[in-house]
Amino acid sequence: MHPIFAAASTILLASPALASPQVGVATANPLLADWTGPSGGVPPWDKVKPELFPQAFDTTMAERAAEYRAIADNPAKPTFANTIVPMQTAGARYGRVMTLFGVMTGNMNSPAYQALDREWSPRFSAASDAITFDPKLFARIAAIYQARTTSGLNAQQQRLVTRMYDSYVRQGARLTPAQKVQLGQYNQQLARAFSNFSEKLLADESTAISVTDEAQLAGLPASVKAVAKAAAVERKLPGWAIVNTRSAVDPVLTYATDRALREKVWRAFVGRGDNGDANDTNATIAAIVKLRADRAHLLGFTTHADWRMQDTMAKTPAAAMDLMMRVWPAAKARVAEEVADMQKIAGTSLTIEPWDYRFYQEKVRKSRYDLDQAQLKPYFELNNIIQGSLYAANRLYGLTFKEITGTVPVFEPNMRVWSVTDRAGKPVGLFYRDDFARTGKRSGAWANTYRSQRGLPPAQLVLSSNNNNFARGAAGEPVLISLDDAQTLFHEFGHAIHAMLQNVYYPGLAGTPRDFVEYPSQVNEHWLLTRDVLDKYARHYQTGAAMPQDLLDKVETSRTFNQGFATAEYLSSAIVDMKIHTVPDGVIDPDAFEAKTLAAIGMPKELVMRHRVPQFQHLFSSDSYSAGYYSYLWSETMDADTFAAFEEAGSPWDKPTADRFATLLLSTGNETDRAEAYRAFRGRDPDVNALLKKRGFPVQ
Repeated sequence: MHPIFAAASTILLASPALASPQVGVATANPLLADWTGPSGGVPPWDKVKPELFPQAFDTTMAERAAEYRAIADNPAKPTFANTIVPMQTAGARYGRVMTLFGVMTGNMNSPAYQALDREWSPRFSAASDAITFDPKLFARIAAIYQARTTSGLNAQQQRLVTRMYDSYVRQGARLTPAQKVQLGQYNQQLARAFSNFSEKLLADESTAISVTDEAQLAGLPASVKAVAKAAAVERKLPGWAIVNTRSAVDPVLTYATDRALREKVWRAFVGRGDNGDANDTNATIAAIVKLRADRAHLLGFTTHADWRMQDTMAKTPAAAMDLMMRVWPAAKARVAEEVADMQKIAGTSLTIEPWDYRFYQEKVRKSRYDLDQAQLKPYFELNNIIQGSLYAANRLYGLTFKEITGTVPVFEPNMRVWSVTDRAGKPVGLFYRDDFARTGKRSGAWANTYRSQRGLPPAQLVLSSNNNNFARGAAGEPVLISLDDAQTLFHEFGHAIHAMLQNVYYPGLAGTPRDFVEYPSQVNEHWLLTRDVLDKYARHYQTGAAMPQDLLDKVETSRTFNQGFATAEYLSSAIVDMKIHTVPDGVIDPDAFEAKTLAAIGMPKELVMRHRVPQFQHLFSSDSYSAGYYSYLWSETMDADTFAAFEEAGSPWDKPTADRFATLLLSTGNETDRAEAYRAFRGRDPDVNALLKKRGFPVQ
């Protein structure tokens, strides 16, 4: 997940700037002070405490409201200079405070932060709506929009005005006063529900299965057992603890020979939020889906998906569904082949169940390719793979990273920080890494941008971060990650590269459509297994030897292996997301709807959705990915076609191709239509056959 890349609820919420506090505003609260230090100032993570936020919220919300009030009440005729430009920087301190709060609730989510989130989320929504619904402010925007082609604005300025106007309309600026009141109530109710969902899911993900009999852990690599031992020590439990998060669960499902343990761990993991207890999320989800449908109707749209997809590349739910259903039959057919292969190894003594899939797929991999994941882990030592990702970014795009860990504040002692410069030696900003799982940190992997680049004065440098949930073993032991984890690391770093290469003037043209956001990160995954990166950085943690070519050949030969499983578990989630959000009245029973939808598309019984509805954080912790989980597939279609351009040029390091990719697509934010930008790069629209070929499916 990549929340800071999500479009803001309204374009008027500008990226944090470094404006000075107004005279008379108390600055004893460190959250209200200007950010100081390198790269134009850094977040004061060492001073952030939950009790400081209420005053910071009150102060900065009032300050932001006053700044927008001054713009709306300006007696001068509305112009781009006196309305649009100041809107780009209004609310700077509020933006900084919200960045601090958002990062803490995702990474260090204690009960104190949860209480703040519950209390303040509806207030944030109401405060933003008050700006969006201001008729005087919107009248100024509308006047500038109507004159956009006759008032001497350049192409970027016209695009900014158009996007701001369209965003305000989508957010309800043209509704009647009574309708605005109703919309505001919907938004505040949703904010409360999002907070409620997140709190419940985090509680279930904080649980762990205790194992006291070491025999139950048979088959687990020593590194996985060490992680489970460390988790037990942290929780003051005897023996070993398998935490209810993907990074802890997947290795058990892959290697544990104790089938009963695999089933127990699997059921706990897929049952998150669905246990009929205090942390059950079904009622919360039903309320969210209904509120979204009601809001869409109020705004003039048939469904929530129709409303959400106005500012995407796909444009309509039908277009997204068309792509998904072109791929789904091939994924389902491949699952049947994979299950048949696994059943041959399992024999007649058992029938493959979901908790068996990863275990027996590894046996098939070993049998067919003489390869298992345990052979690869010794070559993927975390620190080395991080260095490999930095090397690739330097070689492709000229970004240079110098570690400065210990010189700037961090919110967790294991975080690392780098200063970043471009090919000419000019400062780009800072890059932070927070790699390890811990209690209070939400699951998964994501990128944050603490501050985005912009050219509009005061110009800003980038502060970007990657956040993972790698399992940290015993003190002094190397952190060995799987091939999948290494790909995740390169994926998230692709988001950081996108942020660091951005070169836009107006912050309102920085954010990209949801179904473009994952594209740069998915492209970046391709460089992990290039021979150059492997030779330099994927070296055996004990011997220092590079990965042998025959082992890499096995990896390459098996790259389309298990793509039925990988595609079907993801795509079923994306289809269910779209189906949920195209129910016109929004009335659903989450569990029943999930089961009915999966039955309708013929979901293989041997696997489950990657994110079952009761734990689907992408959809129900915010609006961010709702009716948008398809975007990974949409982006992957462009990603596969993009790497094909490098292959056609003869090398993954082809400089002219990398330069065109960076110049046309990575640096331009949303200054031009993203589909047009892609056509400028590739000379045509993306070819879905590149995606099918990458996954080993029949081309169409």
